[in-house]
Amino acid sequence: MLTWLITGASSGLGLAMTQKLLARGDRIAACVRRADALSELQAQYGGQLYLCRFDMIDTAAMREEIDRAFSTLGRIDRVVSNAGYGLFGAAEEVSDAQIERQIATNLTGSIQLVRTVLPWLRAQGSGRIVQVSSEGGQVAYPNFSLYHASKWGIEGFLESLAQEVKPFAIDVVIAEPGPTQTGFGGGLDHAQPLAIYDATPAGDVRRGIANGDFAITGDADRTVEAIIAVADRQHPPLRVPLGSIAYDHLVATLGARLREIEGQRELAYSADRT
Repeated sequence: MLTWLITGASSGLGLAMTQKLLARGDRIAACVRRADALSELQAQYGGQLYLCRFDMIDTAAMREEIDRAFSTLGRIDRVVSNAGYGLFGAAEEVSDAQIERQIATNLTGSIQLVRTVLPWLRAQGSGRIVQVSSEGGQVAYPNFSLYHASKWGIEGFLESLAQEVKPFAIDVVIAEPGPTQTGFGGGLDHAQPLAIYDATPAGDVRRGIANGDFAITGDADRTVEAIIAVADRQHPPLRVPLGSIAYDHLVATLGARLREIEGQRELAYSADRT
């Protein structure tokens, strides 16, 4: 039996993961904002399910609840940073308050979660951190600039962190799902549109979202099963694309980026000291 800590455990991929892991006999510290969010699962699984209650933007409450979880449960083998949401709107359209909340939840909150669990994982001699990111952690679309900023940011943070904590037998996995049927779209925080963007790529994406024109091929259950399978590997990869759209977009985008960089070799070398 493994013990997992999962943020955002009351909906989407976090809920599906919690349900599957409980069913296979693992113990879960489920992090939610509402005390009654998982009442049915608590009634079904009893002491196998431990609840942590905090909002990702409240660092003090997060630390208190997670420290209590480690102290109570004795050991946590897997930490899944899953909580987050999307802010939708062109960069000029989103408000200051929307920007602050997006970064505080997806980026700063995820960073502080990792910083909170690290002393405990080091003390127990091993552990695994699983970040649920997105193909949007390496690929960008109009109207998601702040969401991308949060996901690109957390991926950079974790790529550095993975090198720092490897000597302590702590692994890092970054899961990058493509469009998946999880209710993510229904939870988008929408900016107030500006008419000036109607005839731009931002306007095209807005209409496409409103009309349901974008393919959503990812299956939530299969995505969660893949994340769990990777998290269970003895030597997991750092990044894991999930879904055909994510894989194809990442290969195409990273390939184009590499070709652009390679085409600038002479210019790059010219900046060296002679």
